[in-house]
Amino acid sequence: MWGRARSSGDPPTKNTSDVQLTHKIALCPTPEQADYFARACGTARRVWNWALDEWNKQRAAGQKPNAMALKKQFNAIKYARFPWLKDIHRDAHARPFEHLGRAWSRFFADIKAGQRAHAPQFKKKGRCVDSFYVANDKFRVEARTIRLPKIGDVSMREALRLPGKILGATVSRTADRWFVAIQVEVPDTQFHRARTGDGIVGVDLGIKAAVTLSTGETVDAPKPLKAALRRLRIRGRRVSRKLEVAKAESKTIHGPHQPGRRHLPATKNRLKSSGALARLHARIAQTRADFTHKLTTRLCRENQAVVIEDLHVKGMLTNDKLARAISDVGFGMLRTQLEYKAVRYGTRLIIADRWFPSSKLCSTCGWKHEALTLSDRQWQCAQCSTHHDRDHNAALNLKRLATETALPVASPTGNGGAMAGMVPAVAGKVTPVSDECGQQDASGQEESCVHVCAPF
Repeated sequence: MWGRARSSGDPPTKNTSDVQLTHKIALCPTPEQADYFARACGTARRVWNWALDEWNKQRAAGQKPNAMALKKQFNAIKYARFPWLKDIHRDAHARPFEHLGRAWSRFFADIKAGQRAHAPQFKKKGRCVDSFYVANDKFRVEARTIRLPKIGDVSMREALRLPGKILGATVSRTADRWFVAIQVEVPDTQFHRARTGDGIVGVDLGIKAAVTLSTGETVDAPKPLKAALRRLRIRGRRVSRKLEVAKAESKTIHGPHQPGRRHLPATKNRLKSSGALARLHARIAQTRADFTHKLTTRLCRENQAVVIEDLHVKGMLTNDKLARAISDVGFGMLRTQLEYKAVRYGTRLIIADRWFPSSKLCSTCGWKHEALTLSDRQWQCAQCSTHHDRDHNAALNLKRLATETALPVASPTGNGGAMAGMVPAVAGKVTPVSDECGQQDASGQEESCVHVCAPF
């Protein structure tokens, strides 16, 4: 798995190599090593909660807390109050302060920008992502082995495939599997990839077919949640029944009132059932991610321009009848991955305006079907009598939007089959994403761009 981020510092020039890539690799730890990983994640979570509690207290008292001051305060008392920290490497309980500082910075920046802001929250075991950080000078990678502090060599499923300067690593857990994400600074030439084609394609997202392309091709989503829904319900009920039994036994042994008691005793059967449920959730997420990564990579690799609509996914999810199906396709993931992969392949990503009537416009003559409803999957143009498939027609209009506005040097007939001069002026606003990210050099590749990326 891959990801990309920009390293700190001034925007790079054409001759500067300042690109960070992340390679996420599955680990094969021994039971003792897995136990250390779990304790290190618990340490990072405990330190985060301590720091957030102190931050809130100081803020309520009218002070101006900062991450570095809290870190010094914690270092002065940590081994006296938490002697078990000596068994965990210091990076696991040093990094949460930096993360907390960034979280509060984002919170205040969102308030200043007038956006919806979310203050940092306390982390609860089992309800947050388990992870901890390791600095670049504290570990070493050799072939398919990584040497971590305190536990020694840990086997990896594959070797690190990124040449360059290693900047750090994060060990995390998904269900019962452990991963290490290694951040590497690579040359700019290593980041950019060559395209295999120079096509222009409009992409219409949907539920029946996840993607309909202007070429007429449709791509169906695997819909892993729908396929596994029955198994999810069965495994969820198993966990729920065991939890109810544990609550009843706890009341019998300890009585109805348990002051200070936070956790129910975890039986092996309940842990086994919870693990099976977590593995199924992870498999669903991985199947969906595999589909979206392969699709977005193909679109960016084969085309010089890709056009998609600016869908209001959050608003679409308020529809109770369609929310599960929309989430199962992964509209948000598709756009996020297209945005950063377009930079990597030098592809121009164009976002059509949210109110652009791509489905209602006839892609042949431009007539607008005002009475078109969501249930109308086929319709005929009243002006030129062309029969349209709703999704294919929308993709053709999106492609025309690119050729007529964002790519003036493209062929004027590259509008989905319409003759030059027969297509009216395109209505709607387009946003070339690559222009938002940074200026392009002569090769059509970005000089600088900020991206927080999902694994590639």
